[in-house]
Amino acid sequence: MENIRNFCIIAHIDHGKSTLADRLLEHTNTIGERDMHDQVLDSMDLEQERGITIKSHAIQMDFVHNDQKYKLNLIDTPGHVDFSYEVSRSIAACEGALLIIDATQGIQAQTISNLYLAIEHDLEIIPVLNKMDLPNAMPEVVEDQIIDLIGCDHEDIIRASGKTGEGVEAILDAIIHKIPQPKGDPEAPLQALIFDSVFNSFRGIIAYFKILNGQIRKKDMVKFIATKKEYDADEIGVLKLGLAPRDLLGPGDVGYIISGIKTAKEVKVGDTITHVKNPGVAIEGFEEVKPMVFAGVYPIDAEDYEDLRAAMDKLQLNDASLTFEPESSAALGFGFRCGFLGLLHMEIIQERLEREFDMNVITTVPNVSYQVHMTDGSLQTVYNPSGMPTSTTIDEIDEPYIRANIITASEFIGAVMNLCLDKRGELVSQNYLTAERAELVFNIPLGEIVFDFYDKLKSISKGYASFDYHMNGYRPAKLVRLDILLNGEMVDALSTLIHFDNAYPFGRRMCEKLKELIPRQQFDIAIQAAIGAKIIARETVKAVRKDVTAKCYGGDITRKRKLLEKQKKGKKRMKQVGNVEVPQKAFLAVLKLD
Repeated sequence: MENIRNFCIIAHIDHGKSTLADRLLEHTNTIGERDMHDQVLDSMDLEQERGITIKSHAIQMDFVHNDQKYKLNLIDTPGHVDFSYEVSRSIAACEGALLIIDATQGIQAQTISNLYLAIEHDLEIIPVLNKMDLPNAMPEVVEDQIIDLIGCDHEDIIRASGKTGEGVEAILDAIIHKIPQPKGDPEAPLQALIFDSVFNSFRGIIAYFKILNGQIRKKDMVKFIATKKEYDADEIGVLKLGLAPRDLLGPGDVGYIISGIKTAKEVKVGDTITHVKNPGVAIEGFEEVKPMVFAGVYPIDAEDYEDLRAAMDKLQLNDASLTFEPESSAALGFGFRCGFLGLLHMEIIQERLEREFDMNVITTVPNVSYQVHMTDGSLQTVYNPSGMPTSTTIDEIDEPYIRANIITASEFIGAVMNLCLDKRGELVSQNYLTAERAELVFNIPLGEIVFDFYDKLKSISKGYASFDYHMNGYRPAKLVRLDILLNGEMVDALSTLIHFDNAYPFGRRMCEKLKELIPRQQFDIAIQAAIGAKIIARETVKAVRKDVTAKCYGGDITRKRKLLEKQKKGKKRMKQVGNVEVPQKAFLAVLKLD
């Protein structure tokens, strides 16, 4: 055990964690030259294309130092605020963390939030200054920021470059000398924390775990405490670039178990594995994930509903932060109401459903959950606008607020403040980290930042503002339900809950946008936005008309009128039986109304 080190890499998005992880794998010869490519741990196509990490990946490296052989378990984590749940799981499986900071950008919001997560779990922090090879690196300035943040000395900060490999020796040295060895008793009853799982169509479900106490051997009978199910440990092993089977794993080891589990519900991330004969107690301290954004996901063909359910089950295994429950809609049929951690998370899930499971889906307008106080004193939680009770039975509606931390260059403070105030934000505090960088703290309603806040923030600050948030309770709000009617029929998938002050301009913009997107039919289509029974905006998609009077020349005007009346009757009859198809683009356009 004294030669095992478990550590993760935490940083803001794009500070070079995955590239540095590549250098560590090369240096310890974990990967041969043939298998080497950029960001080797980002195994999904999506991660490679977008250059972001979505899943945390674990890998074991063997390293010889002063003639001693060490086992280093590295977990590479995502940096985007939407995937902070992945980071919290990885931190729970480690004793130390490499905190990586870009020498050209300095400390950003996610750096701070991930650092606090690590400090809460008492991890040993090793600060690393990355991208030292770039000409615009400012190591002295950023080092002062790091010292202010974590109170270390100048000597503790390692200067490195993921591209050139500078500083990799020093990092491995620090991991061995500074990160404590795992504590644990090999003789105690088995306790292993499950921190991830994947689905393999041949072997069933593979669970990844870290052993705190006890030992596990191949063919042991084990039990998962939360689900109370018992299995035979068919194969156990450690994670190299692939799976490497072993016969025995002890305290501090990070490994995997295959026991022929077929159904997704039987493996819960954060569960504890123990022995059937000599059971241990469950491990504490693993929080349930709280979704922030809710949206309906529906199959385009109604008969694909069961396939979509199976695809969601398998995705949930791989991404425990996805939650879903069945719901139905008058416009779209049967589907699921899904909870996501944010908009990027929603986009990634939609894309993974298409790529990995060939499922084409329609996603409705995302919204957040509201608490509705009824006149009879009861409290309801509402996840989608169609579930809103009638206005006569509502006493008041509370909406969720977040505490947002925004770090930006001082020249963009005015623009960032305007953006937050437009979104009904309240300034809590403003302080300068250095002469050029300021931290702004706002309380903002979560519903306001769901749509386009992050994109706007990036564009007004030229990419220099970084943003991080956490929940901050509920407050009363003046909310109304905005419905969209097509030819007097309500399209429930386009309904939104919106603040009263924003309802009128939003309804106008929505009608104009839908007029562009809905294809012309043989009859007029009226697009209306309504609050309750009051219509606040209207646009009309004109009918595609055939010139019926073309063959009528000369003669009396009544001949022409007769033909037009006949056409009018036909259009009227068609309008009664015709229905309006709303294209998928229309649901997505609502998100990008500006």
